[in-house]
Amino acid sequence: MTTSSSAAAFRTESDSMGAMQVPAEALYGAQTQRAVLNFPISGQAMPAAFVHALLAIKAAAAEANQQLGGISAAQAQAIQAAVAELQALPDEALLRHFPVDIFQTGSGTSSNMNANEVLATLAGRRLNDKVSANDHVNASQSSNDVVPSTIHVAAAQALQNKLLPALQGLISTTLDKAQATHAHVKTGRTHLMDAMPVRLSQALEGWAAQLALAQGQLQGVLPLLQKLALGGTAVGTGVNADPRFAALCCSALNRQTGLAGLTFAPGENRFALMGAQDTAVAASGALKTLAVALMKIANDLRWMNSGPLAGLGEIELQALQPGSSIMPGKVNPVIPEATAMVAAQVIGNDAALTIAGQSGNFELNVMLPLVARNLLESIALLAGVMPQLAGKAIASFRVNEQRLKQALSRNPILVTALNPIIGYAKAAEIAKLAYKEDRPIVDVAAENTDIPRAELEKLLDSAHLTGQD
Repeated sequence: MTTSSSAAAFRTESDSMGAMQVPAEALYGAQTQRAVLNFPISGQAMPAAFVHALLAIKAAAAEANQQLGGISAAQAQAIQAAVAELQALPDEALLRHFPVDIFQTGSGTSSNMNANEVLATLAGRRLNDKVSANDHVNASQSSNDVVPSTIHVAAAQALQNKLLPALQGLISTTLDKAQATHAHVKTGRTHLMDAMPVRLSQALEGWAAQLALAQGQLQGVLPLLQKLALGGTAVGTGVNADPRFAALCCSALNRQTGLAGLTFAPGENRFALMGAQDTAVAASGALKTLAVALMKIANDLRWMNSGPLAGLGEIELQALQPGSSIMPGKVNPVIPEATAMVAAQVIGNDAALTIAGQSGNFELNVMLPLVARNLLESIALLAGVMPQLAGKAIASFRVNEQRLKQALSRNPILVTALNPIIGYAKAAEIAKLAYKEDRPIVDVAAENTDIPRAELEKLLDSAHLTGQD
């Protein structure tokens, strides 16, 4: 690993497996360096949100351990100060101290020890005395309870701070647009074929209802994420941890995070929280539901915007950038396309996370880093794309009223309204003739029934047929 010219750039650190060469400037130690060498797989470190949550737990654990007499007040304060120093760093700078790959040991032990070593180094410098990564920073803890707890804390914070506000913003924007477009009536479509008319507001309200359903599911899983495995230590029994530790640690964590509506507490059954990842699977399922709704909305926008000449052309999305490097004047629905890609990635993340959730072997799930990465990435992607969809697509699209009226006037399916009067067979005959001759349905119906034209115009009025006059 070293040469004579670069030897000065390394220092020797030791762990239970012996001596290890570690970069001289690194805050971490031998166990982290072993992991760096063992897992050169994806080049992706654990998400910054995970690292921040892990550090918060370490600070809370230090306070709890000091209260229980497990470490000195000076050690606890030094660890907490080290956490504050790291938390203040920009994410890019922070992650330089946390280089362990996502695809590592299934318990996340390497990431836990990475945090322990970094905090021990910084705390030791403050005290001018040795602080042990295992005996002091990791006191009363195990990777097996800390990492599942970190997943819950990071996901709860991301949902509360980022995703749910972004989702509520999208719902509000969609409902506002529905109100603004209520006067516009368009051809409804089933199987991508012309169907009975709907108000544009009804379509938008349908989208908002989909989003509200996903919102309810995410809000429902949030209390479950606030139940932590802390105190379970190695296998759930709490070996080497004071029975009071978990409650004290959660209390300290709540004071540190200070999030309205979030109150972390020890889980009722730590065996379930450590041996399984059912809450994370449920959260990912709710994220997938949201992704499916966004995919539907994005595709509806793309279809309605299609054209402008050879497509539906019912709406015109905001022009944001040139759409082609070879075709001048082309503009594409870039925000709905980006939304659809986010939705696809979230659905893929859920599939992998579901498999990871099945990997609870006896007392420990052994795909915890993958669970953390996929869950947090899905939250971040959805939270990132929804404001763009709201502001640059839904709020800003323009309705092509002329195109809507043109399609409605020639929609033979409107004859469905005459079924109770002339029967299905006669109505079908009129519809086929209108299709064949490409004529307005009211003209054909007037020629082929005894119903007065004035009454036909009332019966076939597209706005009346939406059920919302």
